[in-house]
Amino acid sequence: MFSIEAKTKPSVFEALSIVIVVILIISIAIGKLGAVPHIPILFSIILLLFYGLLKRVSFNALEESMRSGVISGIGAIYIFFLIGILISSWIVSGTIPTLLYMGFSLVSASFFYAIVFIITAIIGTAIGSSLTTVATIGVAFVSIAGAIDASLALTAGAIVSGAFFGDKMSPLSDTTNLAASIVNVDLFEHIKNMSWTTIPAFLISGVLYATLSPSVEGVDNTTIQFYKTSLLDANFVHWYAIVPLLVLIVCTLKKVPAFITLIISSVVALFLSLFHTSLSISDYCTILYSGYVSETGVEVIDSLLTRGGISSMFFTIMLVVLSLSMGGLLFALGIIQTLLSKIENLLKSVGALITGTALTAIGINIVVGEQYLSILLTGEAFKQKYRELGLQPKNLSRVMEDAGTVVNPLVPWSVCGLFIASMLDVSVIDYLPFAFFCLLSPLLTIIFGWLNLTISRN
Repeated sequence: MFSIEAKTKPSVFEALSIVIVVILIISIAIGKLGAVPHIPILFSIILLLFYGLLKRVSFNALEESMRSGVISGIGAIYIFFLIGILISSWIVSGTIPTLLYMGFSLVSASFFYAIVFIITAIIGTAIGSSLTTVATIGVAFVSIAGAIDASLALTAGAIVSGAFFGDKMSPLSDTTNLAASIVNVDLFEHIKNMSWTTIPAFLISGVLYATLSPSVEGVDNTTIQFYKTSLLDANFVHWYAIVPLLVLIVCTLKKVPAFITLIISSVVALFLSLFHTSLSISDYCTILYSGYVSETGVEVIDSLLTRGGISSMFFTIMLVVLSLSMGGLLFALGIIQTLLSKIENLLKSVGALITGTALTAIGINIVVGEQYLSILLTGEAFKQKYRELGLQPKNLSRVMEDAGTVVNPLVPWSVCGLFIASMLDVSVIDYLPFAFFCLLSPLLTIIFGWLNLTISRN
């Protein structure tokens, strides 16, 4: 969006006032009124349009800036369509159900909190949705924690940490794809680069959860065994169902573009589904568009497996379009440039730049409570500065996820925070100290920045 020419030069006070008003509109609507983010963002766009007209910027110029903003994210929109197809194809092929079965099989160990963390991480990575993971298997784990008299706050912290590890590292995750596309980085290169900070955070978190786990020799596996049996009875679990995942990994290692990789993996998954289903071409078309509908009769399993399809991505796509349109207006009206010019002198070193980026992503999460905006606005605001310091864009996309994606569930009034608290019946304040992975990720990315560790330069 830095290619969008500023049509006016507001004062710092004026630019800051506009940003504060926009933030208030979005944060109050989402946090206090419970509105979906689309509506307050649309109101903010209307406000910016009227502000631009008052500054005597032509409507055509404002309209063009919105269009340019959306065009900058068109790659992400196409990827989102393919993600919807990939998810539904992986379900019908048995790939996601088989990964779920493997995850459930790990719960027999006595290190309860660590196992909860690992399983939710596996399932979160398999399905690419943190909130779906929390609302399904997360709810089941909270019930098990109550049965064995384990800490609900610690269990909830482990669930949130594992779910957002998956949300961050899964190629199916919309936030992961958004972070990569907003700075024009290959999806799998982005995921690979994130591992430098994510794996240490994962390992440290795992050790902490294992250390804090109660001494439980025999966790009640009745519920988990029931889920495993349900997957087997529904003919979901097959050894060959892992092939689409292996194809995805091989394509990643071969550095095949994400667009092509997602298509290849989806085609392989659909072909493998022929071995255990008798669906017609019409059925496949419906599944690819509307998603797979699971009818096992087991609520948790059906919730996990009823998803996917192109239509499932419309919510995210519309939010991206509106957010990018608003970003285009903020740049065209010179608001972002004015504010950044005042802090440029503070961002001359790599450590300072990464710290500033992380704090911006965290700040947007805290004030607005929306993780998509924290990624979009942070990415657009700092792209040029990373170029000026000779840093590769994948450094920026990593920081956006380390301090943007995983911080949202730690904010009590955020979209994720409100949802998780209602699903697990544990307040954000209670589980926040135990969401180790979410707390460590921004801390490690800042430390790595100051120590110049794993920083890629042009």
